[in-house]
Amino acid sequence: MSDNALSADALARLTAWMDSAGLPGTGDPVEAKFLSGGTQNVIYLITRGEHRSVIRLPPPGAPADRDKGILREWRIIEALDGTDVPHTKAIGVCPDPAVLGRPFYVMGFVDGWSPMDQRTWPEPFNSDIALRPGLSYQLAEGIALLSKVDWQAKGLQDLGRPDGFHERQVQRWTGFYDRIKGRELPGMDEATTWLQHHAPLDFIPGLMHGDYQFANVMYKHGGPAQLAALVDWEMGTVGDPKLDLAWMVQTWPDDPCAPEASDTGYVDMRYMPTRDQVVAHYADVSGRQVDDLDYYLILAKWKLAIVLEQGFQRAGDDVKLQAFGPIVPELMASAADLAASTTYAG
Repeated sequence: MSDNALSADALARLTAWMDSAGLPGTGDPVEAKFLSGGTQNVIYLITRGEHRSVIRLPPPGAPADRDKGILREWRIIEALDGTDVPHTKAIGVCPDPAVLGRPFYVMGFVDGWSPMDQRTWPEPFNSDIALRPGLSYQLAEGIALLSKVDWQAKGLQDLGRPDGFHERQVQRWTGFYDRIKGRELPGMDEATTWLQHHAPLDFIPGLMHGDYQFANVMYKHGGPAQLAALVDWEMGTVGDPKLDLAWMVQTWPDDPCAPEASDTGYVDMRYMPTRDQVVAHYADVSGRQVDDLDYYLILAKWKLAIVLEQGFQRAGDDVKLQAFGPIVPELMASAADLAASTTYAG
């Protein structure tokens, strides 16, 4: 038995809980297969007869506050039922740690593929470049639809604090950087000052993902491109959905047709639409204006630089975290450069 496998006792407790909750497959044996996991979450594929589902829970060593985080994720997934947002089906939640050691929830199995699992785009998107733009348009459409969810009607009033959202972003992340600071980041002061003296044209609170990118969506098999689900809601909250948009496009290549577009990130961006085209699609679907996008881009670059700096400062011998070292100053300089050059004066 692998270190990540559920023990026979855990499977027996899980089976009893699933039966008591009336989940599909009552009477059939439960099989659990470890799919993935890290320091914050582990994911198991659950098979029971013809029914497949997925369990997500914190690993034993995760901080205690991840228990609340898991239950928070569940609230978002449950709220998405009945909406147009592609999502995993909400099946059941167990706040009792006596079953598997930590609270967990059960969601529907998604028969699709993740861009994180691909060295190249799966067919037909690898060979038919005319289909590739659809992947980006679908990505933008996912958060555009998310921004339209009536979060108040879904009972998510206490999920976030939209009042003062932007003021708190600057205060929170400036304070966070001060606590983890191990070096000077050129452009930090300039970008911070700009954010303190500017604001978006409008602020319409909405449900946001918090870490929206190709890594956190799944697509249906085959073409044309169609989102199967938005996944990984660890950072989900009620805030400003346009920050999701900026997070998604902040490193978008200037020229997706250039050869170097294949090296701009963890996915091949060649033959994708331009950033302006993707942003325009978001605006069309969401109904939100995007004339103040530069504000959100500066905030996204600035915030991501601080987030990655934390990883770099605690890298130790971790080569992956060490790689953030040169990336962080580039991001912060990019935020400062855009702050200095933008014509946005809101």
